[in-house]
Amino acid sequence: MTAQESTAHTPRPQVPARLDLRQDVALLTAALIDIDSVSGNETALADAVEHALRSVPQLELVRDGDSIIARTTLGRAERVILAGHLDTVPLPVTEGSLGTVPSYWPSGAPGEGILYGRGTTDMKGGVAVQLALAAGLFDGGGEPARDVTFVFYDHEEVEAVKSGLGRLVRNHGGLLGGDFAILLEPTDGTVEGGCNGTIRFEATTLGEAAHSARAWMGSNAIHAAAPILARLAAYEPQTITVDGLDYRESLNAVKINGGTAGNVIPDRCVVEINYRFAPDKTPDEAEDHVRALLAGFDVVRTDSAAGARPGLTHPAAASFVAAVGAEPKPKYGWTDVARFSELGIPAVNFGPGDPLLAHKDNEHVEAEAIRECLRALRSWLAA
Repeated sequence: MTAQESTAHTPRPQVPARLDLRQDVALLTAALIDIDSVSGNETALADAVEHALRSVPQLELVRDGDSIIARTTLGRAERVILAGHLDTVPLPVTEGSLGTVPSYWPSGAPGEGILYGRGTTDMKGGVAVQLALAAGLFDGGGEPARDVTFVFYDHEEVEAVKSGLGRLVRNHGGLLGGDFAILLEPTDGTVEGGCNGTIRFEATTLGEAAHSARAWMGSNAIHAAAPILARLAAYEPQTITVDGLDYRESLNAVKINGGTAGNVIPDRCVVEINYRFAPDKTPDEAEDHVRALLAGFDVVRTDSAAGARPGLTHPAAASFVAAVGAEPKPKYGWTDVARFSELGIPAVNFGPGDPLLAHKDNEHVEAEAIRECLRALRSWLAA
């Protein structure tokens, strides 16, 4: 395979947006934000990323749909994977915006202070760091001390079955081997080991429809769901220590649907439930836990993704934690470190931005946080 080879994909006659990978990494982040890539609409950004990476002749590229793998092949003793997703959750809709909010700098000086926009933290800041690293690996005639695989993928912010990383594992698993993986999800510049698993259910109650003026002729399915909500509200989530890190769990109703009209007694109600469970459990064990809590109700599992143990004892992981310097923390939300863990690759989360700002309408990141993330990874890769 040569540096110019790629898997076949649908021809795209439009000219890709041009990304300058050598500009300041905070400005590169802003450029990425300005390319809309809400889940299902990642093509324009994937085109721009592919076009930019082809300017680095030492990288071998493979594209699959809107996902891209770019690899060095230097024969190093160790290979590191740096991964990030291209998609974002839907854009915030504000007055006059029509749901499209480009990047902006409140200071008025691009590259200074705080950058606002969808994806600043989750996770175009991290993707910008990946791209800047890829462009600078061979600067000055030098070479990295480790082989590096860069992975950019689509459909992370939606159900697991659509995951671009999952598709890459199925179609190009041989290119995803490595000794250690870093997912550039936002962590405030601290290593976050492993992640909680996530599982979703639908709990359904049935009743009998009737005119609301004669409610006694029917049976209200929404009222019948009250015990489900009561059990969930009374549930006390656990904090479980796994390999030295404390993972907080949560179990919540996240959506409820029932009824057909304002004058009809509902004959069906569905409560959607999400359980975030510590990585000491498998999805099946998590399901057993929820079924025990909701015994007596019709509960159907609709989606799940296993968690990942921290894996911080692996030599590559330990050296990275030492290089970053901060005490590692657990990752409470599910991330794709779990997919690498399933491949037998220890993986951590490490990226710029406050994870608590992910998906918020005021999502933002400090420009210097992006630069510091780049410096840390560039220094470690060269060591």
